[in-house]
Amino acid sequence: MKEYISVLIPVYNEEEKIEKTISAIKDIELIDKICVIDDGSKDNTYEIISIIDNIEVIKISKNRGKGNAMQVGLNAVISYSDIIVFLDGDLGESSEEVIKLIKPIINSEAHVSIAKFPKAKKKGGIGLVKKLAKYGVYLHTGVLLDTVISGQRAFRKEVLENIYFPTDYGIEVGTTIDILKKGYKVIEVDVLMHHNETGRNLRGFIHRGRQFIQIFKTLIRKTIS
Repeated sequence: MKEYISVLIPVYNEEEKIEKTISAIKDIELIDKICVIDDGSKDNTYEIISIIDNIEVIKISKNRGKGNAMQVGLNAVISYSDIIVFLDGDLGESSEEVIKLIKPIINSEAHVSIAKFPKAKKKGGIGLVKKLAKYGVYLHTGVLLDTVISGQRAFRKEVLENIYFPTDYGIEVGTTIDILKKGYKVIEVDVLMHHNETGRNLRGFIHRGRQFIQIFKTLIRKTIS
């Protein structure tokens, strides 16, 4: 019996790529549902997604964070879905690589699959955020993963029924720790996905600074909880 597969795409101000992201996965036969959750976008994202056929669109009136948008989407599909996939809205045509995340879950190779992106084409930061996330998860679980902060993930339903989504940049780290501590198997999958890269400019360093602080706070909470 075929398992029901839903893809959830939380978005905030993704007018440039969201249509291409959706178009690239609409004809994948394994996918039964595409649900896009607009997290209070201030650009034309909602206008674009609201006229695309054969997808579900959920609009959140005010931006409340990616974790909240993920939870809203999850609440809408979890009752009838067996496998649930999360994708970012800025993947463009590379979203078609999602099939590589789905197949290991269908084949019972793991409970969770995480996309491992190719090496970035342009220089970003100096790797502090990724190292903090990677070794923070290792210290909590004894499992060494390279792609802890990747948001492109496929889950068995049972996993998502047993974890909580924080709303800040610590979401991937926090949920990864919870998943591993509960004994679920996680695998990393090489994909040819790409999305908007943060450069070495003031905006980029501010973004990575916020990530670092929120991931650090997440790790502290996990230590004392």
